[in-house]
Amino acid sequence: GGRYLEKGIAYYRAHGVSALGAKVYRKFFTDKEKPVDYQKWIKKHLPGPGELEKQQKTVFPVRPLFSIAVPLYRTPEKYLEELIASVKAQTYGNWELCLSDGSGKDSPLGPILERYQKEDARIRVISHEKPLQISENTNAALGLATGDYFVFADHDDVLTPNALYEFAAAVNREPETDVLYSDEDKMSMDGHKFFQPHMKPDFNLDLLCTVNYICHLFGVKRTLAEKTGFFRSEYDGAQDYDFIFRCTEQAEKICHVPKVLYHWRSHEDSTAENPESKKYAFEA
Repeated sequence: GGRYLEKGIAYYRAHGVSALGAKVYRKFFTDKEKPVDYQKWIKKHLPGPGELEKQQKTVFPVRPLFSIAVPLYRTPEKYLEELIASVKAQTYGNWELCLSDGSGKDSPLGPILERYQKEDARIRVISHEKPLQISENTNAALGLATGDYFVFADHDDVLTPNALYEFAAAVNREPETDVLYSDEDKMSMDGHKFFQPHMKPDFNLDLLCTVNYICHLFGVKRTLAEKTGFFRSEYDGAQDYDFIFRCTEQAEKICHVPKVLYHWRSHEDSTAENPESKKYAFEA
């Protein structure tokens, strides 16, 4: 209260009583009509240090192993390091990170990946002599996976620290869950700004037939993925959409976690903003 009084007195001295009255009116009546500032909103709604510490101490009765499959292709070192750091910062520790480097034999990622593998036994890497397309690259990452659930991330994006904890909590609430997905938002290229939140509905087949609203973060039970088959290269560019269709079609239980668990790094003119900016993806 005292701080507001001091600010009010200072404003009154600088601008006069009528200007102060107008400011107070705006504050109490018109500011409430402003749209929510998402940048401020997300900071309040992501778990703080106390909540993250509590999550780390939580021991679930069921502890599924999550295999995070990531296809890499000449990924900028900074983005790759941020992705790996976001996985290592997970409050739920029963995970493995399966990285397939589809850059080809002259890959610039070799030394970085070797270092991370040595540092953490949960990080598994496969490299290839020839450059790989997206579906075969993702399937190669899945070839390393031994988990109960497969979870998918792009090579330049970031998971929130509570992402796998929330998926584990969902599996504990509903042990028969076959498919999980969360809300997401976009992140500026430098990783400092968050925008365009995508707060999704619970599973809606009509909406999914119109647009791939599920996208990230997506997880599927290993046994279901093996039954439906992995990624199909004839759909490259929309391979995740095809895979999500096949998984949801056969799933008994689909769980939507209504929390932002994934930051999608994005330029204004990227495919994320305008699907037709990459014609092959639009057609696939």
